[in-house]
Amino acid sequence: MTRAPVTFLLTPLVLGATGRIGRVLRYRWGVEAALWQTRHRQPGAQWRLCDPLGQPDVLVSTAQAAGQILCLAGSVPGRGGDLADNTRLAEAAVRAGAAAGVRVVLVSSSAVYGAGQGPLTEETPLTPANPYGVAKAEMEARACALATELGVEVAVLRIGNIAGFDAILGGWRPGFRLDRFTDGRTPRRSYIGVLTLADVIAAVLDVPDLPGVLNIAQPGLIEMGALLQAAGRDFATVPAPPSAIPEVALDLSRLSGFLAPRMSLPGADPARMVAEMALLEPHMKETLRP
Repeated sequence: MTRAPVTFLLTPLVLGATGRIGRVLRYRWGVEAALWQTRHRQPGAQWRLCDPLGQPDVLVSTAQAAGQILCLAGSVPGRGGDLADNTRLAEAAVRAGAAAGVRVVLVSSSAVYGAGQGPLTEETPLTPANPYGVAKAEMEARACALATELGVEVAVLRIGNIAGFDAILGGWRPGFRLDRFTDGRTPRRSYIGVLTLADVIAAVLDVPDLPGVLNIAQPGLIEMGALLQAAGRDFATVPAPPSAIPEVALDLSRLSGFLAPRMSLPGADPARMVAEMALLEPHMKETLRP
């Protein structure tokens, strides 16, 4: 699963680089591949010190040294942050992109689809079912409206469940329980492995002209119980409540078409996804200040 360091025609400035996805990208791409934004001084090369909300001028000058902006920055549930920061940070990225004359790629989530029936295309109406999904949907709408107003190119990546960063494999604890539906199966979702995610984002950033929205996952659905079994994690099942969502399936036709000249998108495989996370875990212990 090793690969050579990545090089980009347009160097990305990665906002939110101290977060989990940012750490994956630094490990998989190599530290020289991008400029990595941080709000606090960090050890190592290629860091750019900047508060995107408090130092807009610094953000613009930093973006001018890059060829595009990848915005990972935002808040996620359970970490004490304000979910409205997802919109504020995305808008800051769009304003910086407009001032610097570079495109902006925003990371969103399949949570914006909520309980929508699949396969979910990029044109499927958004019906978020939880506060995080609502926050990401609002982020997309407001950032894209601002981009239109300012005349800057923006692309949105709606990422499916990330194996190891999700509430199932990543949130596993002894005594863990999964919903079981009347067909005997546990919830099924579109997933992507952590290293495959880094490879896909790298390939996407090398595409000269991106569509406005791209679903990001690996082909095929993963049953959550199968993912835990592949990791050797014990779990119990309970009857699924009426509100439980049995399946979230992203349509990946657009993504596959864009990736075809650059990489073959591997099918979803629980064992491989677990192996990717195991390979990454030692590198997630790097001490970084958020």
